[in-house]
Amino acid sequence: MSDILSQAEIDSLLSALQSGEVDAEAMREEEESRKIRNYDFRRPDKFSKDQLNTIEVIYENYCRLFATVLSGTLRNRVIAQVASVDQVTYEEFVRSIPNPTILNIFSLPPLEGKGILEINPIIGLSVIDRLFGGPGLSTAKGRPLTEIEKSVMERISDKILYLFKEAWSSLLDLEAILETIEINPQFSQIISPQEMVVIITINTQVGEIEGFVNICIPCLMLEPISSKLNTKFWFTSSERSLPDEKVKSLKNVVETTVVPVSAYVGKSDATIREIMGLQVGDVITLDTNKYKDYEIYVGSRLKFYGQPGMLGNKLAVKITKLHLEGSEANE
Repeated sequence: MSDILSQAEIDSLLSALQSGEVDAEAMREEEESRKIRNYDFRRPDKFSKDQLNTIEVIYENYCRLFATVLSGTLRNRVIAQVASVDQVTYEEFVRSIPNPTILNIFSLPPLEGKGILEINPIIGLSVIDRLFGGPGLSTAKGRPLTEIEKSVMERISDKILYLFKEAWSSLLDLEAILETIEINPQFSQIISPQEMVVIITINTQVGEIEGFVNICIPCLMLEPISSKLNTKFWFTSSERSLPDEKVKSLKNVVETTVVPVSAYVGKSDATIREIMGLQVGDVITLDTNKYKDYEIYVGSRLKFYGQPGMLGNKLAVKITKLHLEGSEANE
């Protein structure tokens, strides 16, 4: 931290500048010559700040998907936010995570190599407790998963790894495939300890429990697509592909949406005694005219009018006209 000048020192410096004893231009050149940035050859940066920002944008989108899927699975509030995106050596990453922990080793075809999705035991055991019918308040630390818990975690990991496909879709068509789950970080040497990796740290809150989820991707794995890891390319790809994807997605949703369609035949008032006395063959008089069109509702909205009839051996209603009155929402 630089020293703070006193008022007397400031006045003295201003006087020296005004008298010419100190040359401001010479001071500026000297200061610029001293700006030497330290470079650690043991930790060479593989990606620029812009490329890391692009990865951060990708995983901010991933966090939204992650929180939505996990909330629906656990029926509980889940919040996920990118806390940081850093480049470190693989050895430093391994030393920074607890032992035991939950290490999901995955591949990302067509990219070569393997990555790690590390789930803090506090979060992992809370998720398992919630799935087993508990409140999801487990705070157990430092114990490995049982075989049953490991099987359940594999299913959860498959779900959240599948979201990589959508998060990366603007840059690359890939798929995250779970290979295995490890507990001890020392048994998960996916690359050399001195190789650089990108660590995406996601601050995750499941109900009242809060912890971290770390995604470790080796830089060697991302090098083939490094030219695409820039903000300009990402936004250009997103703008180009988003409209078609939205139209296709909306079309699929609309075509597969099921809505109830009902025809209002009429109504009749009757006492409980009369209803209890009904027998086969009795006729209930309705308040509608048989020559008048029935009201046909889609969901809760009046959309059509029609006449009753038969289609084969089934009762049916033939649409005779549209209901166009009111706002555009009714059309």
